[in-house]
Amino acid sequence: MPDPRDAHLQTVAKAVLDGRVIFFLGAGVNRCGRPLGVQWDLELRRYLPDGRELAEYLARQTTYPQPDASDLLRVSQYLSVMEGSGPLYERLHQVFDADYPPTSVHRLLASIPALLRARGPVAQYPLIVTTNYDDLMERALREAHEEYELVVYVADGHEQGKFVHFPPGEDPRIIEVPNEYSSIGLDRRTVVMKIHGSVDRQMPDRDSFVITEDHYIDYLTRTDLGSLVPVVLAAKLRRSHFLFLGYGLRDWNLRVILHRITREQTLSYKSWAIQFRPDELEQKFWENRKVEILDVPLEQYVDGLHMKLEPPPPAPPPAPAAEERAGAP
Repeated sequence: MPDPRDAHLQTVAKAVLDGRVIFFLGAGVNRCGRPLGVQWDLELRRYLPDGRELAEYLARQTTYPQPDASDLLRVSQYLSVMEGSGPLYERLHQVFDADYPPTSVHRLLASIPALLRARGPVAQYPLIVTTNYDDLMERALREAHEEYELVVYVADGHEQGKFVHFPPGEDPRIIEVPNEYSSIGLDRRTVVMKIHGSVDRQMPDRDSFVITEDHYIDYLTRTDLGSLVPVVLAAKLRRSHFLFLGYGLRDWNLRVILHRITREQTLSYKSWAIQFRPDELEQKFWENRKVEILDVPLEQYVDGLHMKLEPPPPAPPPAPAAEERAGAP
């Protein structure tokens, strides 16, 4: 019998090379390739923290009084209320301002633009959506010598609730009217959309983190897709497959956006989630969103998809005929 995972990988690889897959990266991506039992350590900085590790770190910094110290939203809200958003942002910047090595997920995605160009003219480059605050995707693209554009959500300050566009080599631009903003170059280069904000390692004043309960409440009130996401990306989101890497779908931000996308899609597109040993609640959640879940370790899945995306080696030249080998005229 054929391996259903192999058939799945062939389907996804073809859709990726056809430019019809949007990649969603969650906090679980940061554990890809980390040996079992190895914990995140701020001093060593060999691996990025996942959501639980980040919450527990912040809780230790603030003498968090409740037992749910692994709840990142609650812990962040407590720190923000008790000490202010400044100390919260400073601690987050300290965590993410380091040269963590990109994972195999980031390197695989960074290799896709070259694979697309090898097939001929590229109509649209990849759109990568992440709820992570780190810059590993950008670093992987730079290592692959790929240009990219950033689109980052602003969580605080005068421009709160808007996205800011970072074109390569140009000053950032606040996207004032998303449904009229068409300056994002998916036809020219990869776009990384960071819907929870991002660390800015060059200018900490531009750090943006959707991380407290107040941030989420503000975010959840902005449920109209057309008023939130730039028009070029909104159109791409409506007409693509989704591949979720490193998620349980317990992220309220992502759930609201997906709800809007599926409501506004006129056509259906198959989507997939890679989640190792999901519990029953997670399985039901994905099923209710009409997302096919694959129970496989992320490292194993990435290796399999990479093999399907790589072009096959050229066939060896045919062996010479017998008379040619004998030196016949």
